[in-house]
Amino acid sequence: MKLQLAGILLFISGLVTGNSKIYFTTFNKSDFYSAMASQNIDAINNELVVVQNASTPNKDAYEGTLLMTKAGLIKKIPDKISLFKAGRTKLARCIINDSTNAELRFLRLMVQENAPPIVNYKNDLEKDKVFIQRSFKTLATDVQKYILDYSKRSKILNSKDL
Repeated sequence: MKLQLAGILLFISGLVTGNSKIYFTTFNKSDFYSAMASQNIDAINNELVVVQNASTPNKDAYEGTLLMTKAGLIKKIPDKISLFKAGRTKLARCIINDSTNAELRFLRLMVQENAPPIVNYKNDLEKDKVFIQRSFKTLATDVQKYILDYSKRSKILNSKDL
């Protein structure tokens, strides 16, 4: 009995101090947008775990965006298609449920701008651009910063128009 208790305590100790810290991490938009900008599969995977274990508004939108971004970084075609479709569905559902949320439109714009033509995911680019431009000043300061950072490398969004 003492041996079992010691094993359980050791396991719990490993969870708290070991590599499992990600499960105790809360969602942070800065980390999310950094992972997105990195285009690094490990950063995307790590942020996916954080988002999936988080309790945050728009969780499905962030997860969907990460899944679609991950789809562009992996090799196997069937996995690419599956991830992209799953992510697209999650993000679309969020936008339908909260159509006035400019950050959700920004997430979609980022993916659409970088999606390959074969996935046919560019239909809302112009509409989202205009929506973001009109809503920009009403957004939280941190989201404005992420949009401005993205606009520096975007061919669609121009910081002068915000």
